[in-house]
Amino acid sequence: MKKPLTGLDIFGLGLMTFAFFLGAGNIIFPPLAGAQAGTELVPAMLGFLVTAVGLPLITLIAVAKAGGGISTMARYLPVKVATVLALAVYIIIGPSFATPRTGLVAYEIGVKPFIEHSAIALALFSVVFFSIVAWLAINPGKLLDYIGKFITPLLVMLLVALAIAVFVAPLDGLGVPTERYQDSAFINGFLEGYNTMDTFGALVFGMLIVNVLISKGVSEKAYIYKYLMIAGCIAAAGLAFVYVALFYLGATSQVVAQGATQGTDILAQYVFAMFGQTGLMALALVVMLACLTTAVGLVSALTTFLVQLQPHWNYTKLALINCAICALVTNVGLSQLISISIPVLFAVYPVAIALVALTFVSDKLANKKLSYQFVLAVALMFGVLDGLKVAGVDMQSFNYLPLFNNGMAWLLPTAGALLIAMFAFKKTTHVTAYSKG
Repeated sequence: MKKPLTGLDIFGLGLMTFAFFLGAGNIIFPPLAGAQAGTELVPAMLGFLVTAVGLPLITLIAVAKAGGGISTMARYLPVKVATVLALAVYIIIGPSFATPRTGLVAYEIGVKPFIEHSAIALALFSVVFFSIVAWLAINPGKLLDYIGKFITPLLVMLLVALAIAVFVAPLDGLGVPTERYQDSAFINGFLEGYNTMDTFGALVFGMLIVNVLISKGVSEKAYIYKYLMIAGCIAAAGLAFVYVALFYLGATSQVVAQGATQGTDILAQYVFAMFGQTGLMALALVVMLACLTTAVGLVSALTTFLVQLQPHWNYTKLALINCAICALVTNVGLSQLISISIPVLFAVYPVAIALVALTFVSDKLANKKLSYQFVLAVALMFGVLDGLKVAGVDMQSFNYLPLFNNGMAWLLPTAGALLIAMFAFKKTTHVTAYSKG
């Protein structure tokens, strides 16, 4: 490496990582889950923190251990299968779901409360929003400066102010939990964390952070691992703080936001009741910044991945095409986009979790190629069953599966497959013919 990063650079890297993760889903789903959990706030929140904080942090560590992102982690799969898996993850958190969602939430909270909503207004906003995203994404070497040192500190200050107000002077007591949270609060909170897509994000942001470090002159693997770990811990601490505050906000919102069915509505109504129009404008700024920074990270990650697949492709043109598609998908609408994405997340999330687990135990696998194919195939098969159930397909014939009714049919079979891979699969041996002399 040319020189170690300064303390300010390291802190900026951590804030940049935090900003990449803190996007649309991180802001809208905790209030909704908190409102539904009510007095079951604690177990629901703990379950959410597992999938929305714990798993992304563990995934970043896995990326550092593997020495690369999802493509490197899936290197024991057949090349075409690994490429398809990586591309599927990038598309999920890219133009199909996560990136357009940043634009939609930015519009729902940052713009819609102050104007007369119309399809034309949303269309114009999507063009402006993703034009700014494209401009920032085309300059990836400056991401640390733009986001880590300038945008994110302002974002953090605004979020801290909101959190303090919620904890010190909540608008009401804890509400009544909905039926689904009365008996299975932890599991439902765990599954709600899927919606943040942060484990997918960690699979791709990890490599983006590595590229930023390299652009800063850090090339030695030991230093990259060290800085990535520090950045991950800073991001995890920040996310946990935000989630706890937003969960508590939601849990105490059943009166002030009565009848609200989306996290955007809960958050906007709560902030307006607490701070008035000025507070609503500050919230709009927070959400716009959070969604913008995440969108930049997602667009940069997908575009970088595509250029690595085909080096002759032009980064700038791909970034512009990516943003154009995201702007188009944004006009689908928030409710529709969320409803479409949930079955996909239920199907694919177990595969991402299994891949992270395999990365940590890869040294204990005698037959890595067979192990990866077997474990990931089991995770995908049972994940698809969960996804079909959530999509509304009649799956009653599978009710005998453990945890199927809770949306986690994949857990025990995948854990069992991992144990089989660790202790039953033997190393492949090659017999060489020879003649006795």
